[in-house]
Amino acid sequence: MDLLIYSITPILIVILYIYFKDRYEKEPKELLFYNFLMGAFISILIATLFYYAFNLLLPLKDDTSVLQQFTKAFCVVGFTEEFSKYLIVRYYSQTHKEFNEPFDGIVYAVVVSMGFAATENVFYVLEGGFSTALMRAFTAIPAHATFGILMGYYIGKAKFSNNKALFNLTGLLFAIIFHGAYDFFLFIDFIPGVWIGAFISLFIGIVLSRRAIKKHQLSSHFKV
Repeated sequence: MDLLIYSITPILIVILYIYFKDRYEKEPKELLFYNFLMGAFISILIATLFYYAFNLLLPLKDDTSVLQQFTKAFCVVGFTEEFSKYLIVRYYSQTHKEFNEPFDGIVYAVVVSMGFAATENVFYVLEGGFSTALMRAFTAIPAHATFGILMGYYIGKAKFSNNKALFNLTGLLFAIIFHGAYDFFLFIDFIPGVWIGAFISLFIGIVLSRRAIKKHQLSSHFKV
């Protein structure tokens, strides 16, 4: 039971952080809960199916190949996980009537991402214990949050733009790039010291995420 609490607590902290950053017109809690569940179950299912297909079509078995680890980080993990979240945000969240200001893109993308991260985190923590929970609370969970914010920033812009497809796909691309970069540097840990690149990419993602939050706060349709 304690491990489940350790798994979920950082997820809830991120969701509450984004919820209170939505200053002017908060989203219905029930709708946020539905988005979270869809991230936790539907996105995970979609990602699992993609992983299975990739393993059949593009088997990557050499853990010491930089090229294979690059392909795994960006084309398999980054694309698969972010695309599975994107489908929910784009075709469920963005089409809802409550999605009525640009900041809502960030809110829904983060909530879906945290649903995905919650399921993933439970499995990792139950296997690895408290040390894994602590490490992921300061690495993987903030990483998933930044991927969601960057994706959601552009999906929020897309909702109120004539270039919907361009902005939507830009959000997906940014999430894939930052997710891929973060994982790539961790995957090539056989090169001494290169893991620091993961934290540099995460830091850059956090900086950009903070800017994205501020921009959409300022552009709220409900700001008085």
